[in-house]
Amino acid sequence: MTAWNADTEAGASEFGAVTVVEGSSFCISAHTGDIHGGGAHGAYYQDTRIVSRWVLRVNGAFREPLVARNPTAFQAEFVGRALSADGRFDSPLVVRHQRHVGHGLRDDITIRNYSGQASTCDIELLIDADLADLFDVKGGRAGKAASVARTVHKKELHIESVHANGQRRGVSFRASGGKPTEDGLSFHITIPARSQWTTSVIAIPLTNGEGPNDPFTETTPLHHTAGVRRHMAWAEHVPRIAVTDRNVEEVLERSQSDLGSLRIFDHEHPGRAAVAAGAPWFMALFGRDSILASYMSLMVDPGLAAGSLQTLAGLQGSKVDADSEEEPGRMPHEVRLGVTAGLSLGGTAYYGTVDATPLFVTLLGELSRWGLGADIIDSLLPHADRAISWMENYGDRDGDGFIEYQRPNSHGLINQGWKDSWDGINFADGKMAETPIALCEVQAYAYGAYVGRSLLARAAGDTAVERRCADRAEALKEAFNETFWLPDRGYYALALDKDKKPVDSCTSNMGHCLWTGIVDEDKAALVAERLMSPEMFTGWGIRTLGSDMGAYNPVSYHNGSVWPHDTALVATGLMRYGFVKEASRVASGLFDAAEHFGGQLPELFCGFDRSDFPEPVPYPTACSPQAWAAAAPIQLARILLRFDPDFTRKVLHLAPILPDSFGEFKAENVLLGRSRVTIQASAGHGTVTGLPTGLELRSDPRPPLAGDLFG
Repeated sequence: MTAWNADTEAGASEFGAVTVVEGSSFCISAHTGDIHGGGAHGAYYQDTRIVSRWVLRVNGAFREPLVARNPTAFQAEFVGRALSADGRFDSPLVVRHQRHVGHGLRDDITIRNYSGQASTCDIELLIDADLADLFDVKGGRAGKAASVARTVHKKELHIESVHANGQRRGVSFRASGGKPTEDGLSFHITIPARSQWTTSVIAIPLTNGEGPNDPFTETTPLHHTAGVRRHMAWAEHVPRIAVTDRNVEEVLERSQSDLGSLRIFDHEHPGRAAVAAGAPWFMALFGRDSILASYMSLMVDPGLAAGSLQTLAGLQGSKVDADSEEEPGRMPHEVRLGVTAGLSLGGTAYYGTVDATPLFVTLLGELSRWGLGADIIDSLLPHADRAISWMENYGDRDGDGFIEYQRPNSHGLINQGWKDSWDGINFADGKMAETPIALCEVQAYAYGAYVGRSLLARAAGDTAVERRCADRAEALKEAFNETFWLPDRGYYALALDKDKKPVDSCTSNMGHCLWTGIVDEDKAALVAERLMSPEMFTGWGIRTLGSDMGAYNPVSYHNGSVWPHDTALVATGLMRYGFVKEASRVASGLFDAAEHFGGQLPELFCGFDRSDFPEPVPYPTACSPQAWAAAAPIQLARILLRFDPDFTRKVLHLAPILPDSFGEFKAENVLLGRSRVTIQASAGHGTVTGLPTGLELRSDPRPPLAGDLFG
């Protein structure tokens, strides 16, 4: 197997590590603030590790750690006690270390002397930068670049590497009062009695000798940096939430904050934000992840969905390239910036995903109902039509009406749906399926794409496109329910394999089929019953694979674990088909799980039953924060409110079924069209103030099988 097949899950990170994120930059350190050589520790900029060692020693000794915290996603604070010059155990020296990431790294270090006497200190900051590519670090293959130069230049230490493709990556380190050496920075200071000493350590990334725009400086107030300004604007922009249940309120607030920290920006379109997949390893645009995360966060900011679609549209495939798996109309799987990305991906964009392309169209259809500007919708329609063309001409490899995947090379992903680990698609007996593979949820996404494009055409008065897409949706739904349904099992097959044999394992994927509405009404009850069975529902969430299946492992990545975004989409599907109690039970379980994770749901957690363990068991390498996990509570709140705007029909449905334990719910500053509204709700009642002109508030839920896009 190559890197792509082995590294779909997050790489290992040290227990107790502190992660700081801003845009596509991030830093992983020990709880002391130190960055130790080897492992995952480091500061990363544009998928390159610009700091691989950052170790502070005061008077020849490490700090004694006292506390580490993340007041915001993009900063951390570490407090420790330093050894005094005379070696006293009860030292009066306290070190406060504040870290910010962005276009580089800025560490503000303050040493406070609580003694009545002056204290002399020798401070040594050991620094290194291996300038390794993110993929190599994540896969445990990081090593020194072929050519690394360390130069003491004036008051700075420069480290630079030259790569085989001629690209140069480097970093410069400096600090006020610091003497640069090839090993780092050193200081000899005297701190007066009951006084303090402060310096700022700055790391500036260099690309071919040039630093970034708006880099950190020692004198610029941190609240003036671009990252801080963006986060302050985000906090003003998002809804203000109040819930009687304090846990639910904290989870929703944390979700909003994490989504803000995971936004990434294109310097050519600075006002356009897209969603990165997750920290630390996936701080990049991922087609599937960005689309689903922005869909589930529509109540927070529909602009994230618009920005993600616009960014993906600019990367839409235009040619056939077997190396990168680009095809005309295909949306990318991920986009990377690292210096060796071209070696591992066949370019900066890799297209090996089967579902991002239909999901692009389904999300565009949904946005039209949220009152997105017609100018944005109109500009994206040609991309939607190219995406549908890909579905029909490239996605459907054999002309049977279903979309399949099979990599055309030896280095791409073997599995190209959301369960993209190498062993993620298997039969009930545990045997792995062979490609080409047609996944059940991908057909559901394609159905959603046809329905969404049909509704867009209806709004534009394009009857020919409306009819064609509606007919394709109807034909796909009929074929899907005939081919994928397993009557002797009472659920849908996970997939069809290379021989068109149904892959008969019981998985959460069929919950996505409920979500988009492709499931026949007479089969929905059996699907819901199976999803809520003890083999599937842990009490915290829905397992990816039933516990009675041959490949089940509660500590696997895709074969029995619980993924919050997956569970949220299952709950959405249950609600769409009218299984209100079941959807509410699933939502409550996931909110309970979030409380045990400090209000921040991770990428996934282990699939042990709630009756076996009093708390959800963490998965050891889960990303956190992670975009669609952060968006999952927002989506759950939406389905419990049964909040469904439809500007195309000039109605807004609000029919809350909040659990009694939630109490009162209030969300102010919710963007709806061009208006800011306030939603207030309790168990069975809801109101909206500030409703856009012409939009009628309805107190009934939107019909679950109205033939619309999503539910």
